[in-house]
Amino acid sequence: MSATLADGYELRRLRERDAEELHALIERNRSELAKWLSWAQEPHGRDTRAYIARVHDGEQDGRRLQRAIVCDGSIVGDVGLFVDRENATAAIGYWLDRDHRGRGVMSAAVRELARHGFAELRLHRIEIRTDVLNVSSRAVAERLGFQLDGVLRESYRVAADRYSDDAVYSMLASEASALAC
Repeated sequence: MSATLADGYELRRLRERDAEELHALIERNRSELAKWLSWAQEPHGRDTRAYIARVHDGEQDGRRLQRAIVCDGSIVGDVGLFVDRENATAAIGYWLDRDHRGRGVMSAAVRELARHGFAELRLHRIEIRTDVLNVSSRAVAERLGFQLDGVLRESYRVAADRYSDDAVYSMLASEASALAC
């Protein structure tokens, strides 16, 4: 699955040769990412290659659909669909370079992945979990019509000494028409 988004942005498959570029992008955004994501706590250069290998393995067995968000040939973010085939459900995770935020890019990327999940993968439910304090991430879910199911207290270990309260949003296949806009 590839998709063209507005204003020169697109979604494309991650490639092994993307490792250095992706690592540099993560490093540039590490302080912001580390507020919300456990994997961003410390730099690990080799982890980027291993991450791309895990993405490819997950895509081969249908557990995952991960796409680079690209602008003018450069990676500016990452969006992924983590699939539970047995239950016909998935979770979407995402992050975007600070210089590309506020333009609707992430909303467009998440919309495309959710559409694909409902239309092509025949999912019944897609979920987005985000720290209750991550206003930007919550706004993506709300803008696309995902419904707030509730808050899971201290459900995600961000760092050794910090757990986040996660807002859980979901959309059902029967509600996917909200993604048409």
